[in-house]
Amino acid sequence: MKKTVAVGDVTLGAGKIAVQSMTTTRTGDIEGTIAQIARLEQAGCDIVRVAVLDEADALAIRAIRARVHIPVVADIHFSAKLAVLAVESGADKLRINPGNIGGEEAVARVAACVKAHRIPVRVGANTGSILPECLHRYGRSAEALVESALRYAAMLERHGVSDLVLSVKASDVPLTVRAYTLLHGRCDYPLHIGVTEAGTAYSGLVKSSAGIGALLLGGIGDTLRVSLTADPVEEVIAGHEILRACGLEREYVEVVSCPTCGRCEYPCMELAQKVSARVRTVKKRAKVAVMGCVVNGPGEAKECDLGIAGGKEYCVIFLRGGKQQRVRVQDAERIFFEKLDELLK
Repeated sequence: MKKTVAVGDVTLGAGKIAVQSMTTTRTGDIEGTIAQIARLEQAGCDIVRVAVLDEADALAIRAIRARVHIPVVADIHFSAKLAVLAVESGADKLRINPGNIGGEEAVARVAACVKAHRIPVRVGANTGSILPECLHRYGRSAEALVESALRYAAMLERHGVSDLVLSVKASDVPLTVRAYTLLHGRCDYPLHIGVTEAGTAYSGLVKSSAGIGALLLGGIGDTLRVSLTADPVEEVIAGHEILRACGLEREYVEVVSCPTCGRCEYPCMELAQKVSARVRTVKKRAKVAVMGCVVNGPGEAKECDLGIAGGKEYCVIFLRGGKQQRVRVQDAERIFFEKLDELLK
């Protein structure tokens, strides 16, 4: 049976998949970090991770945690001392790396603190930090990633820590999928899924969608992060879009829009972008169509709660599949948004 782990007030392993991101501010910059987390919260982030590079970062967690509304995870590398300090400062969870946090003694020190404060730990293995003995035995492979994560999990459990979340990320999509599939078959811990170092906004989104989507459709994953070299808000938006595409998030407004072509005679593309921005964070099950012409437009729009299809001089607005309203192109956007606001109420 799948284990469940509580990260603050978010439960992993219970069915709902949590979307995560990581701040790009220096954590010791308390005001800047809080401001960025506020933007992430507004975009729909469920859990946020912050980097802890020194004592100032670790100590800042207390002030940050007091002013944000989602759980804060302390990301620790190389220092058991900083891990302990971050936990004592109020972190809701630790993220440590099997390849660089230290040996048994360091793990025991961290474990004692984690147990005292009753918070979970994510053991985050990736191809850049595989345990040397696993790398020697298996090479840079799915088996090496999984073995690294499981060995560290076993070490933490020996010291009394059982609230664990595991991840085995790579920048290579097929390798990532193989690793998570193997790990899923070997443990019952909640899994944090993602493609690490995926790239910039466009290429990173493509790689993450392929990897995370494949895992989710296979029933693997309890929380996710879309890693992008971009504004972290984009990671949150992308995460929710992947969940929606996989049919795992249903309380949202789906926007159907055509790719447009030479038949389009009104600013359909611009309207579709504005509609998507307007409904992005709305928690309501509805379907809206923004179509470009009369070929597929009327048929698609009729299947939605609200739709529009256009021509050179006039557009037709469809309400819940039946009622139609013919409007001039220059009035179409204003009237459509009035109808959209009514729908969202």
